[in-house]
Amino acid sequence: MTDLTGKKVAIIATDHFEEAELVQPRDALRAAGAEVSIYSSDSDPIQAVEGDTEKTQLIEVDGTFDDLDVATVDAVVVPGGTVNADTIRTEEKAQAIVRAADEAGKPLAVICHGPWLLVSAGLAKGRRLTSYASLADDVRNAGGDWVDEEVVVDGNLITSRTPDDLPAFIKALEDSLT
Repeated sequence: MTDLTGKKVAIIATDHFEEAELVQPRDALRAAGAEVSIYSSDSDPIQAVEGDTEKTQLIEVDGTFDDLDVATVDAVVVPGGTVNADTIRTEEKAQAIVRAADEAGKPLAVICHGPWLLVSAGLAKGRRLTSYASLADDVRNAGGDWVDEEVVVDGNLITSRTPDDLPAFIKALEDSLT
């Protein structure tokens, strides 16, 4: 098992995130010893969904986007979920967070519809990445090289397509932190 003791990871999400894409990385990273905190647009618990439509559980957040100082974390994770991704991509503070992580060369792990945030933040151009298939045109139109692979690592950027890819996504994230 990977030992991530002393590593700090921030997960950023809003309501209607895909449950598995937040919970599984959070739990795996914590099991490996990392400190994982969740940030959102406000301090209210955020709603998880399965398959975009079925509400599951509420997840407590540790702070707001304003509270997150990227300099204090080792990686940033962005789960998908169509509604979450469509909402978070318009959040200037969320865009600033992923830009800061990218500029610092910190692992930036984004899955499913999450790459919409990369597109809106101007981070897709010139990058090789994957996402949920319906985002392929958005990524290409933003200057990215979209590929259909379970996990794509392009420098510090880690992307995957769907919850089915979570084992490879989590492994790539863990590997980037060691």
